[in-house]
Parts: sequence; C-alpha cells; structure tokens
Amino acid sequence: MVCRAVIFDFIGTLVYCKNYSMVDSEVKLYSALVSEGFELEKDRFLDAYKEAHQKYRKIRYEQFREVTNAVWVSEALCSLGFRTTPEHSGVKGALDIFFQDFLSTVELCKGAKQLLSQFASQYRVGLISNFTYAPVIYKCLQKTGIHSYFNTVVISEEVELRKPSPKIFYDTLNCLGVQAHEAVFIGDSPLEDIKGAKSAGLRTVFKPSQFNSLEDLVQSKQTPDQIVEELAELPQRISQIFAMDPRLRVSGGEI
Repeated sequence: MVCRAVIFDFIGTLVYCKNYSMVDSEVKLYSALVSEGFELEKDRFLDAYKEAHQKYRKIRYEQFREVTNAVWVSEALCSLGFRTTPEHSGVKGALDIFFQDFLSTVELCKGAKQLLSQFASQYRVGLISNFTYAPVIYKCLQKTGIHSYFNTVVISEEVELRKPSPKIFYDTLNCLGVQAHEAVFIGDSPLEDIKGAKSAGLRTVFKPSQFNSLEDLVQSKQTPDQIVEELAELPQRISQIFAMDPRLRVSGGEI
C-alpha cells in the first residue's frame, strides 16, 4: 500500500486568526441588519442571537450536524417579531459583513504554501473545514492563494455534517478516490480532527495551534500517529508513519 492522499483541517492548521474579536463582529452583524431594514434594539437582538447560537451549538457539537449561521440569525429575528427565513437576502448580506473582520484576520501558517505546492505534486490533497458559512472559506482560500492546491474542498455547511462524524471523512475520501489506509489527516483539534479521522480509519498528525495545545491533546486522551510543531515537519512525519508498518510505504519512496 502507498500514501496517496494528504487531507488537512483549515483554521488552526493551515491558517490562523490574528487579533480577531467575535464581540466586534456581533455588533457589526446587528448594524448590518439595521442597514438591511430590520428595526432592532441592539441588546435585545444580541441576546436573541446568543440564545439561538447556543441552541444550535448544542445540536452541532452533540449530533455533528452543521447548521448555518443564517438559521440562527433568522431564528433570532423571528423571536423578535420579524417574519424572515435563512434565505432572506438581508440575512445573507448581513452575514457577509459579519464575517468581514474574520476574513481580514486570516493569515497563512508558516510554510503552508510551500508545503501544499510540494504535496500537490505528490498526492491527492484535500481539505475538510468545520465552518458555518461556506463562502467565507472559499474567500479565505482565494485570499491566501492556496485554493489551486486542493483536489477537493469539503465544508461542513455545504454537506450538513461536522467533524468528528466519520461520514464527512468517508465522503472526502470518495471525492479523492482513495481508501482510508492510503490517507493521512492533519489537524489541530484532538476530538474533531484526530478522533474523527481515526474513527474513519485514517492515519493522523496533530499540529497544536492558537485554539488547541499539546496539553489539550493529552487531556483528550487521543493518540495521533505523529505530532508536529511546524508544517515543515510533515514530509518526514508522513514518511515515519508509513515506515512503521512493513506493509506500507510512501509513494515514490522517501519524500
């Protein structure tokens, strides 16, 4: 058997967020909705938004079912007496503004572009991102200049599934045309990435981030095949993963 595919998590693994403030974004969401014609009192809206957010967070994290931001924004507005749906153009327009700050703070992790360029010439390359509004991820990929390196991009909002559901990994493997034992998944979340990928039969590499530390990994009791501090370590670590099993080897020999 050979290593035929390398699949990445996105936020925390390939990119990081520099000085992002969710509180500021929520205030901008409120202002954007007012500009779209919704007559709102700020504190009442923010309370309703947070209540809806918590409701769907529970569904998303316990059932591994993705629910787009548009659903809970719409539900918050309906609870305040408006008649609207997640497809309302005003809701979508406000969400575009809500995510502007996030998009502006996203930066590539050190060595990400060079690594992806190398891997794209050797493997099938995939991306799986848990994110509630897919247009933002596509914009991030364009902004950072790495969109062309992926053979497939799977975003939870579009498939209505979240890591660690094994199905989102199976679907990605199918898109790449490889089997689980031929693929490695790299991510920064002990549960969503490492546990999820392992449950689907992939080999795993943990990369600590601003969101998840090595201590978080230890506390999770998850055991990835390898750990890297920097993306530049990945070629060697992937070689080591496949060298551990005499039945496996890295495609083309040493990377």
